Amino acid sequence: MGSRKVTSSEPLDWQGKHVTVAGLGVSGIPAAKVLHARGANVTVVNDGDDARAREQAAELEALGITVRLGDGATLPEGTELVVTAPGWKPDKPLFAAAREAGLEIWGDVELAWRLRGPDAAPWLAITGTNGKTTTTQMLASILKAAGLRTAAVGNIGVSLLDAVLGDEQYDVLAVELSSYQLHWAPSLRAHSAAVLNLAPDHLDWHGSMEAYAADKGRIYEGNRVACVYNVADKATEDLVREADVEEGCRAVGFTLGTPGPSQLGIVEGILVDRAFVEDRHKNAQELAEISDVNPPAPHNIANALAAAALARAFGVPARAVRDGLRDFTPDAHRIAHVADVDAIAYVDDSKATNTHAAEASLAAYESIVWIAGGLAKGATFDELVAKSAKRLRGVVLIGQDRALIREALARHAPEVPVVDLDRTDTGAMLAAVQEASRLAVAGDTVLLAPACASMDMFANYNKRGDAFAEAVRELGS
Repeated sequence: MGSRKVTSSEPLDWQGKHVTVAGLGVSGIPAAKVLHARGANVTVVNDGDDARAREQAAELEALGITVRLGDGATLPEGTELVVTAPGWKPDKPLFAAAREAGLEIWGDVELAWRLRGPDAAPWLAITGTNGKTTTTQMLASILKAAGLRTAAVGNIGVSLLDAVLGDEQYDVLAVELSSYQLHWAPSLRAHSAAVLNLAPDHLDWHGSMEAYAADKGRIYEGNRVACVYNVADKATEDLVREADVEEGCRAVGFTLGTPGPSQLGIVEGILVDRAFVEDRHKNAQELAEISDVNPPAPHNIANALAAAALARAFGVPARAVRDGLRDFTPDAHRIAHVADVDAIAYVDDSKATNTHAAEASLAAYESIVWIAGGLAKGATFDELVAKSAKRLRGVVLIGQDRALIREALARHAPEVPVVDLDRTDTGAMLAAVQEASRLAVAGDTVLLAPACASMDMFANYNKRGDAFAEAVRELGS
């Protein structure tokens, strides 16, 4: 972990600057409007040319913004800066042309960072393969419990541009950042940041695991107070070691075990801090009980420790950590208990859209009938099945790529009963729940943790979780 002094960026003069915004949508439209309002000559380019895109284009053109639909590959003549939607792949021809012309390429996060005022609220930033949203929301809840003006923003769905340019004044922001956003945010410098975990994901976008990890690691660059890492995931600590930070910034670990100095962890059911205390080699500060975490599954306790570490880095008192965790309610479809039917628990973790998330979900229960399958996104399932086999009472498979999971089960858990539903229609979820209920016995958990994306059968993971909950209700009626 190298040290340096990072200075703030200078205010930019946008008047007459030719800016190309790549992509309509939740980030492109606000970026175009903000830049146009500051006097920039804005051209928006978009690959699609459907009815929705034409409607959005008309809205921007009414303001005097140029929009080119169906042509996201060509760099408009005279472009001086490109601002891109985070999901646009780095290998797009537009970006190759921009790099060849020596132009900078920013994402919406970079734009928000550059546009924030001189007295802007510092950012506590969070990334990781899984748990980002929950941890960011936990952090915001803890900060609010401390009486601070804050908001959970970024990849969580609340625009950072709105947060930094709106009328509301904040003391600090809890910022969720995806690997896409970090890739396009070269000058971001957080107060403190955390990488929760690293597992293969979005490799089709990044090109390799190394590139994916490097983009996640950008979140540590220029940190002022603390780089928070996962003791159980060495790759996150490696990213801290490689980061170039401000002098005095510390590496702070979180662990589900007993914490060492400069770590947060668990002692006899208590979340404790041995990082932000006097004489951390001898002392520890109690923060909360495991029962204050909702739900108290292992991976969610890890989320709570990461959120607590960032809050403590900002100077939040221990009592606010406890109160904030108690006040926090997780979003739907995140290891959510739906109902008990005939002494069998039914749990919806539809948000477990990759193997890493599913592994954490499966680790939370002792005896499971697992409902899994969907779009694998290039994932393999051998490691997941091998680690979870001893917990499986049975498995019900649905979705397009279910054969990949079935084959892993045959290799690593051949004794586990498997029901393979050769269906990808939305009604398959009712059949899956009915089959799971037949495999389960009293005391078991029927767990929807698909380890796959949902779009082969459902519009999104929310719809998939809703279908599961509805099927459980029908089972209990």
